[in-house]
Order: sequence, then C-alpha cells, then structure tokens
Amino acid sequence: MDTLTRIRAFIDVVEAEGFSAAARKTGRSKALLSKYVRELEDELGALLLNRTTRQFSMTEAGHTYFRTASDILKEIDNLADLVRENNQQLKGRLRISVPRTFVDADVGQSLIDFAKENPNLSLEIAAEDRFVDLIEEGFDVAVRVTKLEDSGMIARKISDFRVHICATQEFIDSHQPLDHPSDLARVPFIIDTNNRSQNSLKFYNPDGTTFNVAMNGPMEVNSPHATLRGALSSIGIAVVPDFIARKSIDSGELLTLFNDYVPTDRGIYAVYPHRRYLPAKVRIFVDYLHNWFRKNG
Repeated sequence: MDTLTRIRAFIDVVEAEGFSAAARKTGRSKALLSKYVRELEDELGALLLNRTTRQFSMTEAGHTYFRTASDILKEIDNLADLVRENNQQLKGRLRISVPRTFVDADVGQSLIDFAKENPNLSLEIAAEDRFVDLIEEGFDVAVRVTKLEDSGMIARKISDFRVHICATQEFIDSHQPLDHPSDLARVPFIIDTNNRSQNSLKFYNPDGTTFNVAMNGPMEVNSPHATLRGALSSIGIAVVPDFIARKSIDSGELLTLFNDYVPTDRGIYAVYPHRRYLPAKVRIFVDYLHNWFRKNG
C-alpha cells in the first residue's frame, strides 16, 4: 500500500471527524481506514490520532502533519486537473465562499448558471457575510465585494461595483435642503450593519480629498435587502449595492444622491490561495464569472 493512499485515508478521517463518517463518505470500510491510518503512524513513528470509543481528536503531531499533508495532496490533485483538463469534463467538488448578499441578489444566478453548465462538478456554496480564511477553512475560492487590500491571496476582478445612496422622492422632499453630502448628518438612515464603517459614510471631494459624514437612524439591520425596503417605505436613506438597488432606481421608485461624491474604488473579486498549480475548476469558475458579468452586468 503506497503512502499517498494512507495519507488520503488520514485526511478523510480528519475532515469527516471520525472513522465511521469517513467510511460513509468514501465508501471504504471503517476497518480499512483504521488500518491505513495505523500503517501511516507506524511509518512515521508518531501517533496522529487519539482514539477512544466516543471521542476523536488529533495529537499535536497530527495537527502538524494534517496541515502540510493537505497542501501537498491539493498540489498533486491540482496538477492532475491541469493534465486532465482538455480531455474530460470537470469533476470533483468546488468549495466557494460568497457573501449572502451576492447569493440573494439577481447576480446569484451566475452560480446557478455555472452549476448548470458543469453538472459533474459538485458545488458547495457557503453564503455568509464574513471574510473566511480560505486556507484554514478549506475553501477553493471566494467571491468578495470589497475594496481590494493586500491579503496574501490572488485576486481577479470580476466586475465593477458601487453603492448608491438611495431615497424616495417623498423622503427627499420632506428633508430639504439636501445640497451637499454633509446635509445627510441630520437625516435618518436605515443602516446596514454589514458595512464595516456602519456609523459613517466616506465621500470624495472633486479635488481628491475625503471627508466622513455620520449616519444615524431608526433602524439597523444586517441585510441590504431590508435597508432597500426601508428606503422604499420612506423611513430613511439607504446605502445599497448597485446590483440590489438597480431595479428600483431604473423604475424611478428610488432616487440616488451625491453620485459624484461616492467612492468608486471597490469591485467584485474572485479570491483564491496562491498555489503553484491553480486547480482547473477554480480557473474555469473565475473565467465563467468574469464572462457572465460582461454579458449580464
């Protein structure tokens, strides 16, 4: 039995958090997986897993070995993907982290369309509004709507992105004058708590200098869709991503304020770990999203 098979068995057991779960996932018997892990430990001369009838845990050596072995196997699998890429359809699993806002909006259709065109590829999409650690949490790629910062990751811009400061005509008429962004400090907002700087808005002057305006209001919620509904109900101003507010703006239900002062330095990015061999499934997914937004954005 070769070492790679034993390593794969060990990683399967750790990721499944137990021999029984790993056996169900891989289709191998619990006894066989236990045999492979025991042979790996004998080969290394170190205990990797603590085994009891009810508990499962890794030793310190196991933690060290798991991190490095996982990276090595990913490189081997990625290299195999590159070789097979032109000879067969994509297969396997692609773990994607996306903002919940992205999934719930119309642009979330891009993920459905990709899945439809790649039926042999299993997508595991985790929708949450935090920045996951791709390496530690085992994600292949993340979609992020942000101002790009140096994170040690590789990023490719998928599409431009901007937010709109939105309100109904009724709300604007009842809170005049609104001649400059500084006037917004005295009017109510529906505040999206997903925004990192949720208590203030940053604006750019024509000369490139910046200034902040405080936001206050009757409602805070961690959903841009809810802030949009609040704005449509004329209870406040909402700061909403373009891909969520676009229909309401185009229909005239909402008006936008101070567009010339709103920062435009953000985008929608695909972010993935720096690897020597980029998995074909990741590259094809990123290419697909880029082309999808060019056609539908």
